Amino acid sequence: MRHSERHRTHRTGWLRAAVLGANDGIVSTASLVLGVAAAGANTGATLVAGVAGLVAGAMSMAAGEYVSVSSQADTERADLARESKELAANPDQEHEELVSIYVKRGLDRSLASSVATQLMTHDALGAHGRDELGISDTLAAKPVQAAFASAGTFATGAALPLLMVLILPRATLMWGLGGSSLFFLALLGLVAARAGGAPALASVWRVSFWGALAMGLTAAVGALFGVSA
Repeated sequence: MRHSERHRTHRTGWLRAAVLGANDGIVSTASLVLGVAAAGANTGATLVAGVAGLVAGAMSMAAGEYVSVSSQADTERADLARESKELAANPDQEHEELVSIYVKRGLDRSLASSVATQLMTHDALGAHGRDELGISDTLAAKPVQAAFASAGTFATGAALPLLMVLILPRATLMWGLGGSSLFFLALLGLVAARAGGAPALASVWRVSFWGALAMGLTAAVGALFGVSA
């Protein structure tokens, strides 16, 4: 009978960028819209400000993720290039490094030497990249993937507060937008937990708490400068 285990480690790269993007989209856009509405702007002006924030935020998130993850990818490539040179110059020393790693993981020395020999024969650079440097195809930096995930989810998250501006009457916009944004954040935490196989309650609490804190501090700044919310 075939046994299949479902692991989620391969999702960590895009999931981190997606959760960050959606969370930032909801929190920053909701805060922006609340601030503009509190200043007395009409629905049209509030929407224009929100849409401008959506576009600017999505592009900023994409650029930031791409630059950040590209820097990580550059470091990984540089380490692999250095390792390739070391393999060519000192293969015996590199073999011994792998043996030592496998011995520390629990193999006896003869088996560790045999495993290191076979893995280096098959793919020496891949073996050293994975076991010595911690670089693998699953966890390798993917700048384009991270940029698109972050921008797309930011735009999706930012669209939710804007939708509330269209639906909610002007008299209840402040409280309605704040409450609905917290609901969306809690839902985001639940989806992220399910996708990553993490405890749902901790994830929901984490994103809701920090989102509420961010919006609360924004309202406090508005009150400090004499803007009535």
